[in-house]
Order: sequence, then C-alpha cells, then structure tokens
Amino acid sequence: MAIQNLDLEEQEQLDKLRHFWEKWGTLITTVVVLALLAFAGWRGYQWYESNQAVKASALYDQIQADADAGDTAKLANSLKLMQDDFASTTYGQHAGLLAAQVFLEKGQAEQSRAALGMVAEKGPDKGLQGLARLQLAQQMIGEKQFEQAQQQLQQVDASYAALVADLTGDIHTLQNQQPQAIEAYTRAWRELDSNLAYQQMVGIKLTALGVDLATLETPAAAAPASAAAPAAASSATPAAASSAASASSAG
Repeated sequence: MAIQNLDLEEQEQLDKLRHFWEKWGTLITTVVVLALLAFAGWRGYQWYESNQAVKASALYDQIQADADAGDTAKLANSLKLMQDDFASTTYGQHAGLLAAQVFLEKGQAEQSRAALGMVAEKGPDKGLQGLARLQLAQQMIGEKQFEQAQQQLQQVDASYAALVADLTGDIHTLQNQQPQAIEAYTRAWRELDSNLAYQQMVGIKLTALGVDLATLETPAAAAPASAAAPAAASSATPAAASSAASASSAG
C-alpha cells in the first residue's frame, strides 16, 4: 500500500511538472537560449574588438610609414582605408592628426583640414578631438576665417583653456581688437606655468601690445585647468601637441 501511495505521489508530481512545463516551458527555454546567445555575443564582441584593434594598428603602421616618406598620394589612400573602417577608433584619430600635419607641410591645406575634421567629428577621444579643433582653428586664423575659427574653439574641451585663450587672442589681434586681445592673452598667460616656453611666447605677445608682465599676478599654483591638460598640450603649440600625442600612444 505504501508503494502504491508512493507511486501515486510520484504520478501527481509528474503531472504537476508536466502541467508546469506545458505552461512555462517555452518561455523558460527562450530565456535560456537568449542568455546563451547574449553570452556568445559578448564573447564574439570581445574577439571582434581585439581583431579590429590588430587591423587598425597594422594600418596605422602603414600610415606612419607613408607619412615618414612624405608620399601624400599613398598617405591619402592609407588614410581613406583607416577612415572607412576605423574612423571611430583612437587609431583613426591619431592617423588623422599625423596625416593632417604632413598634408599641411606639403601645401595641401584642404586635405589637412578634411583629416582634422574627421578626427574632431568621428573619434571617441575628447582630448584628440580638442587637438584637431585647435589645429583647425589655427589654420582658419591663417586664412582669416575668424568666425569659423571661433566656432571650433568654442567646442574644445576645457582642459585646453590656455591654448583656446591664446588663439582667441590671435583672432582679436588680427582684427585690431587690442583690449579683447590683451584680455585673452592674459588669461592664457595666467593659465600656464611660469617655467613653460609657451607662457614666454604668450608673454611676448602681451609685451608687443604694451602690457608690462610685471603687473600681471602669477598665482602660486598654476591654474588647475592647465594642470589637467595633457603635458604635450601645455608646453607646445596645437600642432606640436598633436604630434606628441600621436607619437606617445600610437603604438
């Protein structure tokens, strides 16, 4: 009798389990499958990211070789491949900054600006975006496109405040707006540490505008925004800063 009761209990349990599975089994299976697919997708994404980084690194090496050779035709082709496949990576940004510098040195300003535009608009690194916009502004100032230059400077990260102020001073100087130029240069001068060559350059501009540097207060600690800026940017012009940034992390 006990065995019969046990069989009946087992049968009831099986009936309950069957009923439960008929009601919820499809949903449970779906959830499990989706979880497995998500895990597989995550692992696949990791592999994809790693694989993409290897390809981007190899292509950057080619771009660097073309840049070193000064072959702008090959450089343009290599850069296009990078922009087509890896524009949204830091490799793409470094490649754009490097190519822009070479194009400019070879007198191809339009191609230089196009490369910088891709870095500023497509890349993920805000610091590299800022360097690209600073160089775009610098080129626009040289072409007396002052409004466009100001628009670029307004989008630059605050960590480059000293560089932005310096270029803003250049814009006002070239438009014969001396008070505004002095104000901008003074801001730049105060943002920079007194030992930096860049501050000395800004000081020369202020002196040329009739400012006695001895009258400017030098804070005991250099401005926090300046300290937060990348070292290359705080000690060089925008173009030189991007060269240092590319050289330091391209590999």
